[in-house]
Amino acid sequence: MGQSGSMSCRMEILLFIMYVFCLQISCGMQENRICTAAEEWQCMDTTSSSKLLIKGGTVVNADRQQLADVYIEDGVIVAVQPNIQVADEVRILDASGKYVMPGGIDPHTHLEMPFMGQTAIDDFFSGQAAALAGGTTMHIDFVIPSNGSLAEGFEAYAKKAEKSCMDYAFHMAVTSWNEGVARDMEILVKEKGINSFKFFMAYKGSLMVNDEVLLKGFKMCKDLGALAQVHAENGDAVAEGQSRMIKLGITGPEGHALSRPSMLEGEATARAIRLAKFVNTPLYVVHVMSIDALDEIVRARKSGQRVIGEPVVSGLVLDDSKLWDPDFMIAAQYVMSPPIRSSGHNQALRAALSTGLLQLVGTDHCSFNSTQKEAGLNDFRKIPNGVNGIEERMHLIWDVMVNSGQISVMDYVRITSTACAQIFNIYPRKGAILPNSDADIIILNPNATFQITAKSHHSKMDTNVYEGWAGKGKVEVTISRGKIVWEHDRLMIQRGSGQYISMPPFGYLFDGIDKIDSTYLSSLKAPVYRRGI
Repeated sequence: MGQSGSMSCRMEILLFIMYVFCLQISCGMQENRICTAAEEWQCMDTTSSSKLLIKGGTVVNADRQQLADVYIEDGVIVAVQPNIQVADEVRILDASGKYVMPGGIDPHTHLEMPFMGQTAIDDFFSGQAAALAGGTTMHIDFVIPSNGSLAEGFEAYAKKAEKSCMDYAFHMAVTSWNEGVARDMEILVKEKGINSFKFFMAYKGSLMVNDEVLLKGFKMCKDLGALAQVHAENGDAVAEGQSRMIKLGITGPEGHALSRPSMLEGEATARAIRLAKFVNTPLYVVHVMSIDALDEIVRARKSGQRVIGEPVVSGLVLDDSKLWDPDFMIAAQYVMSPPIRSSGHNQALRAALSTGLLQLVGTDHCSFNSTQKEAGLNDFRKIPNGVNGIEERMHLIWDVMVNSGQISVMDYVRITSTACAQIFNIYPRKGAILPNSDADIIILNPNATFQITAKSHHSKMDTNVYEGWAGKGKVEVTISRGKIVWEHDRLMIQRGSGQYISMPPFGYLFDGIDKIDSTYLSSLKAPVYRRGI
């Protein structure tokens, strides 16, 4: 080879190296593996189209499954039937041997939440990116009031969510009571698409409300057709338990679990259920973590009361053993409230979920990194409460519940997507693969494997409470509003592309409430009119 030939060869090699380097940079192969909005044009498939055909898969809804194709146009499902024929400009995804299911809906997240002197490290971009990589296409986040104002809190969270890359909605927390709170609740329901309000029975001195506020809040929720939610722990008793642990010299993460035993979750759950029955309004119990709380929910449901129980993935698949790890940083990762319980509680929760006694699965994703957790190095009361899960939920529930035979594939769709859409009154726009539903879809390969690690997850966290978990059943494609956002282990997302989903009031849980009230009033046989009074 001559000198010119050798130089040409070296030039080709150099150009190839530069191409590979640029490809790595442009396609989001940095540590967090997220393509930013500015880079999206470099990451998106140039053949992407507003028209998609998912061909040859098993389409699964909560009530049925079938071999069918799914045709999508402009973000909406147009047809679900076998052997759909399309024109050349339609992109075709082969789903043969795989499941085609509604994207997950996470009913319980806390992105960018200010809490315990810290702010959750995942914002509305990184948290949603993680969700999409894990097959979740919508989540409902909790808005915390700002300066006591629900309206200000809503506006602050709307501002945070401007960076969103997938669909989201809001619950609203109520942490105090006055005429302004009642007025804001009405405005939020009628004008802002809020249909649920959360009341904290824990976190004394900050978020906690007393029974008087619970009763007033429950009555307002009933009038507005909004679902009342509770974080059920006895906050006064927890405060006493914390003081007891400190006096005993127990300052590490294990003190967190010891200070708030399951009986306190059970007591608060029972109290909230009875107050909701007194008012005659539906109740939603968030992050059910114990047999004690489960028993109260089951008892109420068997009596005919409208109570929804939401376990979270950490409570279903983990136990509290890591809280006793001699390494503080390992143990602190697992601090959340209510605490992850001892082995046995998780098995009972899984059994209840498989039989319909619990209705859906959330995450309570509230992420704090090692530095933030270290704030409680010498006092467990200062460890910010929260674990991850928004990216891991869909895979873990498949692995633990479907692969074990505890639930069917249709049940999987129900507890990860459809039930949430129905409870919060956005079904069948969300939570279904039906004509005219939003094209929020995942393609899951039951034979592919996954492994969870902080090195490869998309959260900003530097740890992962599911570190090293390996399982079978992987989300290979995520489609959000008809757009492929996760494929070939790569995110293709755009900052600001997410949409706020308004949730209307008076969902199905309110059907017949007026008749129950009428029956109650007619049963009173009062007032009794007495002579001489």
